[in-house]
Amino acid sequence: MARTRTPVVAGWFTEAPESDAAFRLLGTRCAACGAVFFPREDSFCRDPRCAGTELTEVPLSRRGTVWSYTDGRYRPPAPYLSDPAVPWEPYTLLAVELAAERIIVLGQAAPGVTVADLAVGMTVEAVPGVLGEDAETVWTTWHFRPVADPSERETAGGRDGGGRGR
Repeated sequence: MARTRTPVVAGWFTEAPESDAAFRLLGTRCAACGAVFFPREDSFCRDPRCAGTELTEVPLSRRGTVWSYTDGRYRPPAPYLSDPAVPWEPYTLLAVELAAERIIVLGQAAPGVTVADLAVGMTVEAVPGVLGEDAETVWTTWHFRPVADPSERETAGGRDGGGRGR
């Protein structure tokens, strides 16, 4: 029996497992002030200076620059769910600046990417990922992975916003 692919949070990203190029994080843009939000906001503008309530879904830039990163080497305490019988696997967490949207997005690094592979200011891209699996479901999410050749920039409609390091 085939397992169902289910996003860990519906509406936060496109489900395109067959193509990394089609994968996008989804945010919302306020029609009144132009502010972009991720995670998405569907009720009101989060900018305290704006009273806007008309928010439109927008695909975010696929590429950005590493703003910060760290590794998680210990099992988090409750309410984090994890099976104590399964050995803990360290993971890498990134804060990525999407310059076009002027926001920072958090996410895990793709499997196999460690802190030794990263540097502040390097270009990374959002790709489909798996958070976990059980007998019936593959829980999907997003990951960030380094871009092999950062000079390969996306064009209008999918700008990377890269190039600004801190």
